[in-house]
Amino acid sequence: MDKKIGRIFLLAAVFLFFGGATLWAAEPIYIGVSGPLTGNYAEYGQNWKKAMDLGLGWINASGGVNGRPIELIYTDSKSDPKESAAVAQKYSSDKRIVAAIGDFTSTACMAAQPIYDRAGLVQLSPTASHPKFAPGSIWSFGIIGTQAGEGPFMARYAVQVLGKKKIAVLYINNDWGIATKDYFVNPAKEMGAEILAIESFFETDKDFTGVLTKLRGYKPDLLYVPSMYNEMALIAKQREKLGWTDVLLSGPGSLYSPKLLEIGGPSVNGLYTSAVFFPKDPQPEVQKFVKGYEEKYKATPNMFAAIAYDGINLMAEVIRKAGTDRQAIRDELAKTKNFQGVTGKITFTEQRDVIKDYRHLVIRNQEFTLFEAK
Repeated sequence: MDKKIGRIFLLAAVFLFFGGATLWAAEPIYIGVSGPLTGNYAEYGQNWKKAMDLGLGWINASGGVNGRPIELIYTDSKSDPKESAAVAQKYSSDKRIVAAIGDFTSTACMAAQPIYDRAGLVQLSPTASHPKFAPGSIWSFGIIGTQAGEGPFMARYAVQVLGKKKIAVLYINNDWGIATKDYFVNPAKEMGAEILAIESFFETDKDFTGVLTKLRGYKPDLLYVPSMYNEMALIAKQREKLGWTDVLLSGPGSLYSPKLLEIGGPSVNGLYTSAVFFPKDPQPEVQKFVKGYEEKYKATPNMFAAIAYDGINLMAEVIRKAGTDRQAIRDELAKTKNFQGVTGKITFTEQRDVIKDYRHLVIRNQEFTLFEAK
């Protein structure tokens, strides 16, 4: 008898340890996630997944949402517009899925947007910052802020804080890059800066020697580069190889990634950027997230991990209030005011995007640090 009882306890322990999710009596609540798990933006997507899995674990460990666990269905879009649209079709036609999180780039989000719109399925992007994304559909929401906010912030950083008035711009030629360039250039001009030259490149470009040589000829004192970390790392290294070291490098918060430091090495020292999240922020909710992330993944979370973490927590809170009807989720999400995230408070505007507070960052000794003007 004792042996039987012992086996029962052993089996129960194994069941609890390995199959805890199956102990739920209620069906899961399914949320689709579309993001770049492979491809050029894989590092961003992997940060997303780690952060959302961390948040999901805490949500489900505390009882889930209204007694039901949340389950995330991940699909790799590579943040390619065609792939993102295909994922949107997949999620829209799956009646189990109550909302979607993604995609990563504004271009991919905007390619998928009409599909989510026709289906009546929420598309919450943690990272789309194109000013036309959220206003493009009543089902679209963005929580990172838009270039309409970050662009002028970076222009003030360059012109008023750093005192640089002769500027060249090298931007990635896609929807996001064009908007990011415009929302920096126009305010910078209004602040008295002279934009000496504007050049573009494509996502597939690897050799920037020619365009950097051309831009160097204009003798700018600051080069603003709207890009992702991989292109910026190559640009910084090739600029250094050319011996063009008397120009400051600057770019938007898309550059805030450990991969920039890893790939760029010493060549990215002195680069100026921004962030809506900084892991040394003493706020309790930030430190809970940072500690949990570091313990689970042995790495420090960056802004992209933080905004994805806010995304899953916001979605869980909305479903807790609204239930699982797609229309009810959309309506409740639109009413969000002062939701406390690790990237700041989230309040949606009438256009379903948010206004963020940004921080000045600079890379010193291959580490992102807060910049303080002397």
